[in-house]
Amino acid sequence: MNLSMKDKILKRFLLAEGNPISGQQLADELGVSRTAIWKHLQTLQDEGFEFETIKKKGYRLITEPDRVDVAKISSFLKTKRFGQSIHYFDEIESTQIIAHQLAREGAIDGTIVIAEEQTAGKGRMQRPWDSAKGKGIWMTIIVRPDLLPHQAPQYTLVTAVSVVMAMKSLYQNFTPEIKWPNDILINGRKCVGILTEMLAEMDRVEGLLVGVGINTNQGPSDFPEELKDIATSIAIEEGSKVNRAELVAEILKYLEMYTDEYVENGFKSIKQLWVEHSGTIGKRIKATTLREVIEGLAIGITDDGVLEIQLDHGEIKKVYSADIEIQ
Repeated sequence: MNLSMKDKILKRFLLAEGNPISGQQLADELGVSRTAIWKHLQTLQDEGFEFETIKKKGYRLITEPDRVDVAKISSFLKTKRFGQSIHYFDEIESTQIIAHQLAREGAIDGTIVIAEEQTAGKGRMQRPWDSAKGKGIWMTIIVRPDLLPHQAPQYTLVTAVSVVMAMKSLYQNFTPEIKWPNDILINGRKCVGILTEMLAEMDRVEGLLVGVGINTNQGPSDFPEELKDIATSIAIEEGSKVNRAELVAEILKYLEMYTDEYVENGFKSIKQLWVEHSGTIGKRIKATTLREVIEGLAIGITDDGVLEIQLDHGEIKKVYSADIEIQ
């Protein structure tokens, strides 16, 4: 990962976990002068980081702003590819728009675009997505898997499994459930939305742009009136504030692992995990497609990730894309 000198210094303090580091030690480690270290510390202080000077021991990081910047994410990262290139923004129109540009310019596999706030965030079917500043994870991952175009739709389900497994590894007070095809609910309320867009040629996938929006630190009063009964956040359900950078890194860890599994062995190997965490299978649902409305029992998904609905008279219908309402 190519970090700026400022981010290298910040990462070093984050990994020190509150222990002091001398200016000379930093200068020796990073190959710069003590004056350069001091200047970067001044810049970090201007950005909201607070350092304490301890006599004969150096500097200690004592407070930090709540951000999902490059240094913070990289301090938790345990991946080989995903997150090794990070484009961080304080405010952006949409991470998907920037990711499109970067992908066209040759961005490497696993590049992420992440922002504190989106001013024009979108979900499926161009629906607006509320992306409040500093309250959530608003990111797009550029993935370059060796897949055929018809295999791309299942990647949304692979991503959903990755997010659920990351949440389960970090939090204990709730059980996330996947709502086919692209939502994750907690106690029946939406917490996560996933949007996958494909860049492809006739016979191969050039890249997937995987947008992930997660409500992390909103309180009940942060949601607009029309969302209060249908949306939630991890902080509300867990009962404590979320370290967003830690969650980003955990998601990237699982997403890299399950992407490799999917490319090598197909969706069938991940399907069981999806079914185990599904909040759709076994429920009576209404599926609204572009052509019709289908009501019945969700009985499973195929090895291609297609939803199977059993109608009241026994016929089984396969649904490739729809809005789902659990009845």
